[in-house]
Amino acid sequence: MKRATTYIHAGAEPDPSTGAIMTPIFQTSTYVQEAPGKNKGYEYARSQNPTRKALEDAFAILENGKFGLAFSSGVAATDAVIKLLAPGDEVICANDMYGGTYRLFTKVFERFGIVFKYVDTTNASNIESAVTNKTKLVWIETPTNPLMNITDIAAVAAITKSKNILLAVDNTFASPALQNPLDLGADIIMHSATKYLGGHSDVIQGALMMNDAELRERLYFIQKSCGAVPGPMDCFLVLRGIKTLGVRMKAHCENGKLIANWLQNNPKVAKVYWPGFEDHPGHAVAKKQMTDFGGMISFELKNDSVEEANRVLSSTHLFSLAESLGGVESLINHPASMTHASIPREERIKNGLNDSLIRLSVGIEDAEDLIDDLNKAIG
Repeated sequence: MKRATTYIHAGAEPDPSTGAIMTPIFQTSTYVQEAPGKNKGYEYARSQNPTRKALEDAFAILENGKFGLAFSSGVAATDAVIKLLAPGDEVICANDMYGGTYRLFTKVFERFGIVFKYVDTTNASNIESAVTNKTKLVWIETPTNPLMNITDIAAVAAITKSKNILLAVDNTFASPALQNPLDLGADIIMHSATKYLGGHSDVIQGALMMNDAELRERLYFIQKSCGAVPGPMDCFLVLRGIKTLGVRMKAHCENGKLIANWLQNNPKVAKVYWPGFEDHPGHAVAKKQMTDFGGMISFELKNDSVEEANRVLSSTHLFSLAESLGGVESLINHPASMTHASIPREERIKNGLNDSLIRLSVGIEDAEDLIDDLNKAIG
């Protein structure tokens, strides 16, 4: 099937009892069994739920994988991956990543003896140089949040496979519509399904996709044992969101391109971070592994003071000042004080995340209206 068809039908089968075309919301905590150990495939809703199963099947299909698992948030999905490890194990990860991931790594798992090494993953040799006999996982984002750095997934996968190390890719910014890391050699894909998969800013959820059956069983054991699972209503909302993923992402990309170019030509803007520009350091890799460049953009003003950035952030009307991304409505964000506030300032500055950086999640409104909104705010 073509991708546009896949988004509509992934995981969706008419309900056998009623013929309902939409997957029912199985709002139940438990299931009646015919006899001890004899059931219809469902025992307890923390372990299994038919609505969640339909969504997990859809997750797998979206990423050209064999298995999908749904979690109560993207952070919960990330948490499950790190729980594959043991004290003393090492993780190599990007020095530019979502602040919530950094917080989870440094404030939670470092206390249990997991070692995290932060490197510039845009150069795969940096990863190879950081590998030791204790390295068990490489964790990358591409494009990164919020600097839009690009990592060559296939090049990193060649390293991890040669050394028997797991490779996990946070594919949230790209979505399965633009990038499929399993096809490029990744072992695990993580999504904050809150974002583009849900697409309507009305649900919190996370996803993992993989091909290896043994890895799936290990992650399912963690999911079942730790219990960070989404409810059936949340699963229904993401199933509904996936149906429009193709048309939404097309609109996000079209608007993103128009706004990135408008910002690039604005005399009051100093720098625009968007991998669709030919002079972006990761453009060639992005063009190779992505089908389009997305609707996430960051930029800095020529007047790079925090005061001026705050003025712009507080002056838009169609771009709502809020955390999160990937919804149909446009959002504007200040990473230093919002999504990445948990990263120490010296670390942020060292890695290029300035206090005045502004991040946009470009929605699917009319592009002219969005540009007019930014134009009035920037002044």
